[in-house]
Formats: sequence, C-alpha cells, structure tokens
Amino acid sequence: MLRALRFKTATILALGVATLGPVGSVAGEITVFAAASMTNALADIETDFEAATGHDLVVSLAGSSVLARQIQQGAPADVFISANPGWMDTLEADGLVAEGTRFDLLGNSLVLIAHGTGAAPVAIGPGTDLAGLLGDGRLAMALVDAVPAGIYGKAALESLGLWEGVEARVAQADNVRAALAFVAAGEAPYGIVYATDAVAEGAVTVIGTFPADTHPPITYPVAAMAASDSPLTGTFLDYLRGPEARAAFEAQGFAVMAR
Repeated sequence: MLRALRFKTATILALGVATLGPVGSVAGEITVFAAASMTNALADIETDFEAATGHDLVVSLAGSSVLARQIQQGAPADVFISANPGWMDTLEADGLVAEGTRFDLLGNSLVLIAHGTGAAPVAIGPGTDLAGLLGDGRLAMALVDAVPAGIYGKAALESLGLWEGVEARVAQADNVRAALAFVAAGEAPYGIVYATDAVAEGAVTVIGTFPADTHPPITYPVAAMAASDSPLTGTFLDYLRGPEARAAFEAQGFAVMAR
C-alpha cells in the first residue's frame, strides 16, 4: 500500500523545497495530510506559503481513506484535506475535527483517460461500449470501495449501466495517482481519474468526461484536527482561501469553492 508521502523528502510524486524564515526568526511548522490528487497544487502552495510566512509546511500525501485511518490511529496531522466529504464526516463523528474549522475548499470532475497522446475521444453515456474499448486490457481506477476517486468512478459507471460489463477488468490502485501512473506507463490502456490528475501527466490523453449527474459532487473539505496544538492552523486555513492558493489550485484545473 502506498504510504503517506512528505514533500520534504524526494518522492516519485513531487519534490518540495524547504525555505528558511527571515534571519533571526523562529519558524513554526504545520503538518497537512492531503489527498494524493492535490500533489502538484500543494507543491506550489508549500513553496509560496513558506516564502510568505517563514514557517515550515510539511505535506503528507496518500488516498483520503489511508490518511483518515492514520488520523484515527493518532497520526500527528494539524490539517486534513479529503477528496470527499465521507472521510471528513467519519473523523468529525469521531470527535477528531476541530469545531468550526471545516469548510469546502475545492471541486473536481471525473475523466476517462487513455495511454499516450492523440487517442480518439469517446462520448460517455449509457450506450458507451467501454468493455469493447478495453478488449483484453485493464481499466485503472483507485480502490472502488475506499478511495474517493474510485468510489466516484464506480458510482458513475453504475449510473450509466456500464459497471457490470467492466468490473472484472478493473485494476485497482491504492490511490488516484497510482491509477494515473498505471495508464501513463502503459500497464493499463485506460483509466478513470480526476481531471486535475490528467493535467499533471503528459503521457495520457483525456478522451471523455463523465457527466456530473452520474456521480455525487466531487468536493474536497478541509479542517483543522482537534488534537493539533499548532498555532498555525488558522494561518494556513486562511491562506487556502487567499489569492495565491486559488491561483495554484486553478492552474491544476480545480474549481475553487472557498472564499
């Protein structure tokens, strides 16, 4: 299973560069657990936040389900950004979310991708012959019963009446970035990922977008964790609502919901 990854360490997902605070200052640190689909945007936000505040931002990335379970087990997250409301609801029901700090940050869409460039577009609807398109190949998806991208993808396929025809051909990955990597490497000819993931990978082509009414709205809630003793949680949550973070998110194709 993919472990939570930190920008402060070189990883295959992203590289972050720690910046020092102003001379003579004492830098604080805040740890953010975030959905893997936010990798590129948070790499930019890490650099900008550190430069603007002089504080150290540590980002751990994995599937929302993995991160939520780690928080339940006592992992020291100050802020959690989930790729769906369900896992945030679970933590809130457990009393692990700081009261009054939760808000909806981002929206996203779901796309069908193909390996390589220049693949022909596909009209996605109830009559789409997705099984025929796959042939003997696999359809890469995040875990369909645990990871938000997989949950949304399965819901969309069920809504369109396509799930039964492809269920046996689905290659499940620990998170959406791993599913993206399968397609980029040619290990699966097609996959279902977020639109923002496709933006981050030049070795795949978006060949169709799933209608928004085929799956629950893709919403990314964010909140401070009740166990956090960092004085920087409010500062970072405010930063996520600001123009610099908005620009980073929009550059990756997210719809910014927070004001």
